[in-house]
Amino acid sequence: MNLTTSTDGQILGKVKCPGDKSISQRALMIGAFMNQNMVIHGFLHGEDPLSTMNALNQIGAGISIGEDGRVHLCKRNQSFHNCENALNFGNSGTGLRLMLGLTSGMGLKASFCGDESLSSRPMDRIINPLTEMGAIIKSNKGKLPISISPTTFKKQYKYELAVASAQVKSCILLAGLAAGTSIEIIEPIQTRDHTEKMLKHFGANIENSLKDGKNVIKLASSNNLHAKNYNVVGDISSAAFLIVAALISKSPGLEITNVGVNPSRTGVLQALQKMGANIEVKNKRLESGEPCADLLVKKSELKGVELSGKIIPNIIDEIPIISIAAAFANGETLIKDARELRVKESDRLMAVSEGFSKLGIMHENFNDGMSIKGTPNQLSMEQSISIDSYNDHRIAMSFLIAGLKCSKPITVKNCENIFTSFPNFIELISSVGYKLEK
Repeated sequence: MNLTTSTDGQILGKVKCPGDKSISQRALMIGAFMNQNMVIHGFLHGEDPLSTMNALNQIGAGISIGEDGRVHLCKRNQSFHNCENALNFGNSGTGLRLMLGLTSGMGLKASFCGDESLSSRPMDRIINPLTEMGAIIKSNKGKLPISISPTTFKKQYKYELAVASAQVKSCILLAGLAAGTSIEIIEPIQTRDHTEKMLKHFGANIENSLKDGKNVIKLASSNNLHAKNYNVVGDISSAAFLIVAALISKSPGLEITNVGVNPSRTGVLQALQKMGANIEVKNKRLESGEPCADLLVKKSELKGVELSGKIIPNIIDEIPIISIAAAFANGETLIKDARELRVKESDRLMAVSEGFSKLGIMHENFNDGMSIKGTPNQLSMEQSISIDSYNDHRIAMSFLIAGLKCSKPITVKNCENIFTSFPNFIELISSVGYKLEK
């Protein structure tokens, strides 16, 4: 599916942010593990969470979706079981990595596969610590396909993250939870903490502390979790596309409700506000242990900034759309320490660079980031162009938003991937004044 932009867009109105993809997947896994009656509200019905749901059902979870879209988990009379058919996670790195931890910790026999993009992504970062814990894992040189065999885990495990990754951290925590292993994880740079917050919400014995400037997470070997209905907050990574659309367009104001504002995820707000973005955070509250708020965004005069160091793990998923904001800011933006973008659904630094080259946006692409010479002016184009999404949902949506500042329509190719994280993106962005054509 290709999508073509329109050349007139005035972003205006009020929209509800779609549910958080990462939180939806964690709620499924932890909820199924607890084996108690539970309802998940606000679940994101995107391809990634649905792949995770299907995988859990393959091992006996018995999860269902009601007519109202709510997800129902019911107490089962049987334990999880081995699965002869491979658990297919499609494009979901979160689902795969966290489920590898959970199923290994439970001592199951299972195999895992995914699409071409997921099959190219590195899995040694979770295979190595899981193997140290006691897991028996076979892989294709550290990539999919992967299989696990029943085993017994160590009683305690301590690990310092070599890569700033919430997926690695969460994988180890879920493995420890399932195996009854005492876990200590040291984070040199703090990453998103949805897993820790959710475990604590359900009654887990988990603690966070600072030691020698590093974040230390400890999970006890014995945990008595209690299920309760769970409200998924909106995904700030999805909200980011709407925010930037409002910032660079002729927007008198866009209100986005129900946005998750977990401090480990709000780097995108900090980065954009540093650039001069007019973003008002209103009605702060807690939903199932997660901070939540409404955002009021208005057209802003943005300026170039440097983004590097500790903020990068916090904004790693949003860097493509932040790059679009930078392209229409005054001055130069420098992004460093973002090498992790090379091994996402695509090489996102390369994909952004290629799109910028086609649009005539001055930039330099280097090993761990890029520099972008922005201009607030509309891009004057002699003809329409096509941009490759590289089957990456964040690349696709970023360049669709860039179309707001182009004098000619642009076509973004292979946009089916958008449904992995933002299934109603086309309808929602159209409802606030920006039409996209299939």
